Amino acid sequence: MIVAVVLSAGASTRMGSPKALLPVEGVPFIERIVRALERADVDKTLVVLGYNADAMREAIAYLGVDTVVNPDYARGQLSSLQTAIRALHGEAVEAILVHLVDHPFIESEVVNRMIGAFRAQAKLIVVPRFAGRRGHPVLFSSKLFPEFLAASLETGAKPVVRGHPEETLELETGEEGILIDIDTPEEYRKHVRSP
Repeated sequence: MIVAVVLSAGASTRMGSPKALLPVEGVPFIERIVRALERADVDKTLVVLGYNADAMREAIAYLGVDTVVNPDYARGQLSSLQTAIRALHGEAVEAILVHLVDHPFIESEVVNRMIGAFRAQAKLIVVPRFAGRRGHPVLFSSKLFPEFLAASLETGAKPVVRGHPEETLELETGEEGILIDIDTPEEYRKHVRSP
């Protein structure tokens, strides 16, 4: 089973409003991401909430996705990843496809290529690239779960992500969207056209 994990726990302080609910082409970021994942070869989507979790869960209830709340969301993305991994304990998970809610331009074709490459080459990590630069989402084998759970929240996930260069597949794509990270109103105006 491949599980898509969407990290949407932050307070969006630089944006000033919840990034998950910002519209792109008239559709909230989170909906655009979830719909792309629904069209892809993932078996389940899990959204990690944190800041203002009750209101966010209510706002996205219509999407019909599973949610889990990270009470330690202020401690960074690794804490949300750990929350997701713990929530999946006992399930037959091959890998998780980790995506960030502030990267709305995800395409199901890229996700499918990543999953296909993971299954064909049996690497621990699959990372998409555009013009030689790494982007999101990132696929992690469940074999890495113990390392993520043991990782320090102070150092974050990078030691795990960068600790397996020989087991990391960088997959070149033609999708610039994998690089577009929208954290501020300026970035939003730059990358998103109003409907």
